[in-house]
Amino acid sequence: MARRRTAAPTRAHRRLPAAPVLALALAACTLTACTPAGKEAQPAPALSAAPAPSGTAAQRIGVLRLPAQDNQRSCTASVVDSPGRDLLITAAHCVWNSGAGPVDGLSFAPGYRDGAAPLGEWAVDRVTVDQHWQDSGDPEYDVAFLTVRPSGGQRIEDAVGGNPIGVNRGFDLPVTVTGYPFDHESPITCTTRTTAQSATQQRFDCGGFSDGTSGSPWLTDRGELIGVIGGYQQGGDTPDVSYSVSFDDRVLALYRQATA
Repeated sequence: MARRRTAAPTRAHRRLPAAPVLALALAACTLTACTPAGKEAQPAPALSAAPAPSGTAAQRIGVLRLPAQDNQRSCTASVVDSPGRDLLITAAHCVWNSGAGPVDGLSFAPGYRDGAAPLGEWAVDRVTVDQHWQDSGDPEYDVAFLTVRPSGGQRIEDAVGGNPIGVNRGFDLPVTVTGYPFDHESPITCTTRTTAQSATQQRFDCGGFSDGTSGSPWLTDRGELIGVIGGYQQGGDTPDVSYSVSFDDRVLALYRQATA
């Protein structure tokens, strides 16, 4: 279900498919409960996401949209603390088609709720992804930084604040993850703990993180951003289990490239 995005379709991707495809997918789910043929339905997750409260932390998280395409929504993104005070983070699969290039015309609406952008909208000016992602869509590099232009003369971080990047923090950490499924007009959130999917990928288990939530930030209890939904299976094949590239020296190098 490639859960959540807007570049080339892969897993329902937590990103937005074209409208006719989305309609067919929803109809198919109605008829089949989205249970693959030959597989038994899985039990409900022990933990499920809840509506996210508004506030300072929530206003740093928002949706990527395509204004030239009737503001079609893409993935979730969030503001990162940076020297230029103009940087976002999301999943690479949301914003860069491997072998083809970046998705053009994106904008970011922080604090998006009920179809509105109450805090304004910032146009994406530059997309930075690792060369491994550009060449082959390597899931070990499914992270992207987005530089945005000022809006109304104001830089994004000056308007809403930003979360610091945390690298090499390991696993088994408490995190709060907030994102925007396509079937919600307001964000959902879940607080849980990370576990290791592999030496270089992490996961958390919480229901509700369906298409549209790729790029959702993983924030520790110290407010550090240590992951975004993406990576393995482009974030997860079910809404109940989500993945991220481990934020280590690879992500730090990409951050330095984006802020150079």
